[in-house]
Amino acid sequence: MHIHQYEKLWLGMSLLLIVGFIATITYGAVGVGVTMIDDSGGNVDPNALDEHPEFSDPGVEKVGENEYEAYVVARQFIFQPDPIVVPANSTVTFYVTSADVVHGFSVVGTNANTMVIPGEVAEVTVEVGEPGEYGIVCHEYCGAGHHSMEGMLRVVPEGEYNSSDGGEQ
Repeated sequence: MHIHQYEKLWLGMSLLLIVGFIATITYGAVGVGVTMIDDSGGNVDPNALDEHPEFSDPGVEKVGENEYEAYVVARQFIFQPDPIVVPANSTVTFYVTSADVVHGFSVVGTNANTMVIPGEVAEVTVEVGEPGEYGIVCHEYCGAGHHSMEGMLRVVPEGEYNSSDGGEQ
């Protein structure tokens, strides 16, 4: 059987393309540290968030030198608190849960991007640098008002941040 030279060329390029796709998918899944949501953040009763120690009054608290924890509740169609205020040059760990339906939590311009499932606490850590504002969006359809579900992460200069009231400005 004789295979034409152009058929050999196309066969080789097709195999090279398949190997390239597999390499790209492998790099995307392993190389850049993308992880799936898990229950490492713990579980809560979504119907009793008002009784939970951290989620009854969501906000930011200092836990170490330049380390903060932000407790966030997603509800149709808001994030609480809004805005979330943290000092510049710090590490913020977000603990996010939902009180009603599946939501998304994505801090635009950072690596924070997770699903928010009722009853589960999603944990995402972000290092913030210079002062600025970052939008927070819901990327999972959560109902008729989904298009307006947004929040704000405000990074303020360290001297302007007042940790005694949770960073509220």
